[in-house]
Amino acid sequence: MSEFRSSTNALPRRHVLQFGAGAIAAGLSFGTTGYVAKASSDKSDSAPAQLRKPVLIDALGGISNVNLRLQGGARSNLRERQDKGVDARALADLTSSGLSATNITLGYVAGDMEPFEHSVGEIGEWDALIRNQSEHLSKVLTAQDIRDAHQSGKCGIIFGFQNAAMMGDDAGRVKLFANLGVRVIQLTYNIRNQLGDGSMVPDNQGLTDFGRAVVAQLNANNILVDLSHSGEQTCLDALAGSDKPIAITHTGCRAVTDLPRNKSDKELKLLADKGGVAGLYYMPFLASGRQAHSGDLIAHMEHAINICGEDHVGIGSDNGITAVDDMLAYRAEIRKEVAARRAAGIGAKGETADIVPMLPDLQGPSKYWKLADMLSARGHKAARVDKILGGNFLRLMDDIWTGV
Repeated sequence: MSEFRSSTNALPRRHVLQFGAGAIAAGLSFGTTGYVAKASSDKSDSAPAQLRKPVLIDALGGISNVNLRLQGGARSNLRERQDKGVDARALADLTSSGLSATNITLGYVAGDMEPFEHSVGEIGEWDALIRNQSEHLSKVLTAQDIRDAHQSGKCGIIFGFQNAAMMGDDAGRVKLFANLGVRVIQLTYNIRNQLGDGSMVPDNQGLTDFGRAVVAQLNANNILVDLSHSGEQTCLDALAGSDKPIAITHTGCRAVTDLPRNKSDKELKLLADKGGVAGLYYMPFLASGRQAHSGDLIAHMEHAINICGEDHVGIGSDNGITAVDDMLAYRAEIRKEVAARRAAGIGAKGETADIVPMLPDLQGPSKYWKLADMLSARGHKAARVDKILGGNFLRLMDDIWTGV
């Protein structure tokens, strides 16, 4: 999925107590809406991340106004709108968030449309949107473009696919999409395609010969390979066969929550050994059988750091930035969406009608800085936090997009 009951976070009580003590030491204040960094003029490493202003990258995010999904009680498909749901509020929230760049999902993911034609069409639509909103947005082709967006106060938009079905039977199409500015391509969605098995395919057969050919073409054309949503064997096969580092842009840790959308320690370790980066999501798969919250994200993030090392973990929220205004109406929409995904055969274990695909206590323009403050309060140093916020993905993108 690409989007409450009140509960404490999922960390053990001793961790909650440690977090509270750390928060006091870090100068955080708590209220009914969470915690905020106290105002400070300190620009040193001890200052909150929001004041340090590091490069901030969401390796799989969104910038549309989620509230537009409900218009007079009727569902609105944001991807079919001319503005893609990127209205004035969405742009204001994007600026407020401090986001330097985000990998958006465009092109074919699932459905009855012809994958190649649909994908090319959406590239053109997003190119037009970025031109029309050039004061706020810029298209990312290189890692330097992210640095430039960061310096100018814009948000760099990275074109990414969440399914490689648009390759048809021609791995040479990779070069075409590279020339159109696509910079991240995920091999599979949840189900099987011509490249390999997704996370919900029980057979777990791994990459096909065609999938290996596509990986080789992605390497040759400086496109970042994304193994989110893949089955475990598909992930391991691609990691073994790729000549370059790989990303898992949005995932969790299966050792913490045993769901298919999360990655095993074996996958995460091999990813890190090859120089890749795993982005942790703000999604329901961080918990099992209940609503996930920010504490669950911290638990997954700290496990990923332990397995991968601090140089190989980042953020891929799989969420937008604008907060939901009417949670009851949104929950009703999610119930319909979960049912539709099940009927189409593309749903994932852990998607249920009574759980929203977000972290209710970690949404809105401050969601990245709140995470940074939580990590700091847990004892993670500024250098590590800044790597997680964007430094690690920026390094990886530098490596892969060199020569573009």
